[in-house]
Amino acid sequence: VLPTDTVYGIGALARDAGAVARLLAAKGRGRQMPPPVLVAGVDQLDGVVADIPSAARALIESCWPGALTLVLTAAPRLSWDLGETGGTIAVRMPDHPLALALLRATGPMAVTSANRTGRPPTTDAASARAAFPSSDDGPGQILVLDGGPTPGPVPSTIVSLVAGPADHAAAPVVLRDGVLSRAALAAVLRAAGAPPLAGATDGEHRGAGA
Repeated sequence: VLPTDTVYGIGALARDAGAVARLLAAKGRGRQMPPPVLVAGVDQLDGVVADIPSAARALIESCWPGALTLVLTAAPRLSWDLGETGGTIAVRMPDHPLALALLRATGPMAVTSANRTGRPPTTDAASARAAFPSSDDGPGQILVLDGGPTPGPVPSTIVSLVAGPADHAAAPVVLRDGVLSRAALAAVLRAAGAPPLAGATDGEHRGAGA
């Protein structure tokens, strides 16, 4: 259990398929809702994403670390089993010193908000730990990193930059509204000369990420 710049999250090493499976079971969600992956910096995306489109690069340079999750095409040889990702991966660099220190030490982690599915997100360590009592479907031993209260309960904004079969450069699409407003994202993209925001949200894609 770890703090982020939005809400508390519960996570496991992204490369450990068994730990990710226990994480999803503890959360009460299936493989059809894979968890986002938190990273300590752009360098940890090497071998994780296939490429970083110009719009994604502009958003990363302006909004990371911060409350922005980007859905990108996963690297073809990425062997992690996060669930039914459809060849994509959601990544974020949180703006929290404790989370970043942990991620630098461990490498990328699969992290979802520290609450059971359908329950409100948690914004302090005690509430986050209490959300996962010991049980047969629990995640096992939990280490709690107490970073004090977090700013939540609003989660990160999720933007997809995954191209369709006929697209060479996908327009950014907001999949979940969060801390960063559409106006702020649009301003970043416009200033960088990148493709503008397009489309409506689906409201559910990876909806329980921190």
